[in-house]
Amino acid sequence: MTNGLSSLAGRRVVVTRSAEQAGEMEALLRDRGAEPLAYPCIAIAAPADTGPLDGALRDLAAGRFDWLVLTSSNAVTVLAERLHILAIDSLSASGAAVAVIGSATAQAVERDLGLPVDLVPETFVAEALAADLLTQLASGGRVLVCQADIARPVLVETLAAGGAAVTSVVAYRTVRGSGGVDLPVLLRSGQVDAVTLTSSSTVRNLLARLEAEGGCVDDLAGVCLACVGPITAETARKLGLTVQVVPQEHTIAALVNTLEAYFAQ
Repeated sequence: MTNGLSSLAGRRVVVTRSAEQAGEMEALLRDRGAEPLAYPCIAIAAPADTGPLDGALRDLAAGRFDWLVLTSSNAVTVLAERLHILAIDSLSASGAAVAVIGSATAQAVERDLGLPVDLVPETFVAEALAADLLTQLASGGRVLVCQADIARPVLVETLAAGGAAVTSVVAYRTVRGSGGVDLPVLLRSGQVDAVTLTSSSTVRNLLARLEAEGGCVDDLAGVCLACVGPITAETARKLGLTVQVVPQEHTIAALVNTLEAYFAQ
C-alpha cells in the first residue's frame, strides 16, 4: 500500500475463469482499484450423456451411498440442475455425508443443495481430500464422486486403493471458453500487468486461445502469472510458463491478496 492505495490500483489483471464464475474475482480486483480483463478460458457444459449422472443421483437419493464427494462449485451447480429436472426435491434424507475440495465449494453445497458439509481438507487438493476421507471411511464404504470429465484420477484411485467402493461420474465437461478482451493485442502492447489462473484447464486453454487468436506463449514474458494453487502452478511450469504468485490458501480471495502483496514489493 502507498498513500492508502492498493498496489493493484490501476493494474490490468486478466481473469481466465468462466463467465459464470468470474464475478467474485472481478469484484475483489475492482475493490482494490484494479481493472479486471475478462478472457474466459473455460466454459462449463453438461455431460454429453447425462444418464450415468442421473442414475447415480437417484441412487444417492435412495440412500445407496455413504459419502458424496464434490470437487468444485461447477459440479454443485450441475447437480442442483439435474436434481430439479429429476424432481428430487432434497438429498437431506439420503443419509450421505458430504466431502468437498475448497471453501467455495462448501458454500455452494450449503446454498444450492441445502446440505451440510462434513469434510473440507485443510489443503484444497484431491490428494488431501482422499487422505482425510479414508480416515473416516469404513472398508467398503460407498462413495459417489462427481467431477469434471478432465479431472485427475488421483482422487478416485486413492479412495479405491484404500478400500472404498467408489462410483465416479462425470458431472460436467470443461471446454475452451470464448469472448472477452483481445488478449494477444493487449499483451503485445504491454497493457497487461497480470494473468490469473485458477485451474489446470485455464492454463492449457489460455495457451490454446492465444495461439488460435494470433498470439503465442512468448507474449506472456514479463507479465505476472498468478496461480490459485500448486496443481495449477505445476501445470503452468510444465508448459513453459514462469509463475510468480501462488497463495498458501487456495482460494480466490487469497489469490487476489497474494497478487496485491506481490505488486507491493
